[in-house]
Amino acid sequence: MTNWDEMYQKGEVFWDKGVPSPPMKQYLDRHPVRGRALVPGCGRGHEVALAVEHGLDAAGLDIAPTAIAEARARYPQLADRFVTGSLFDPPPEMRGAFDVVLEHTCMSALAPSLRPKYRRGIDLTLRRGGLLIGVWFINPDLDPGEEGPPYPFSVPDLTALFAEGYEIVDDYVPDVAFPGREGRERVRVLRRLV
Repeated sequence: MTNWDEMYQKGEVFWDKGVPSPPMKQYLDRHPVRGRALVPGCGRGHEVALAVEHGLDAAGLDIAPTAIAEARARYPQLADRFVTGSLFDPPPEMRGAFDVVLEHTCMSALAPSLRPKYRRGIDLTLRRGGLLIGVWFINPDLDPGEEGPPYPFSVPDLTALFAEGYEIVDDYVPDVAFPGREGRERVRVLRRLV
């Protein structure tokens, strides 16, 4: 099991590019989304800041206290929006509280065996009719023999994970990306039905 807090303490956060995900920014620029938003695995808070810029009442959740401390230091005006905790057992005030969940790198950081717990965490936090807006890291292009994180997450696996209780609203390979991620991510937006 990855010790995420230790990785932040050591500065070994290769996934943090210092700015929000380009496909997430492009999606929010093009689609007016409103309401309360949760960013699970928010890290240093870039997507929370992006969501607030786009008019969402956003909160970030991360299991690593050091990540939350760094997010609060980087975005002091948003400090009270960052919460230490687990998506697998979200704080009571976050249960059923969100109209939108913004996914970026949280899912790909989890071993495949944890994907059902991730799905349960989304179910616990996202309201019926709410949107799960994901920039999913489908092909992390690992070296031979390397398992992850990031863990490969195929489109059929993504479809299967949310087959029951969700409908696909949007689905495409984005035309913007961090350098080296071109063509390796997928934007898929899902609406919770039940």
